[in-house]
Amino acid sequence: MRRTDSRRAMRMGDAIMRELADVLATQAQDPSLSLVTISGVRVNADLRVAEVLYTGGGDDERMTEAAKGLERALPLFRRELAARLDTKHVPELRFLRDTFLEEQVYVGQRQSPT
Repeated sequence: MRRTDSRRAMRMGDAIMRELADVLATQAQDPSLSLVTISGVRVNADLRVAEVLYTGGGDDERMTEAAKGLERALPLFRRELAARLDTKHVPELRFLRDTFLEEQVYVGQRQSPT
């Protein structure tokens, strides 16, 4: 997906992030989503695709289950976004694991003197 820095795409991304976080906290019943946090949303220039970045606690197996849980909850997310956002089309949601903080912690541990 090509990045865009348009204000419109950034506003849409912020709105999607806010609404998805609310739906995740209040309506998602899947136990695999209990520690999942939406950390960001990037929307392409034509507002058709939204990459949803998420983090979560646990090992790789737990994060794999979280990814499956997010895919199972996709119809709920799209339905709620359609009801909550004032937009003609709801973007296609693509979930990507956000490993930025994990990488920073591990890099910091490797670089610290022993």
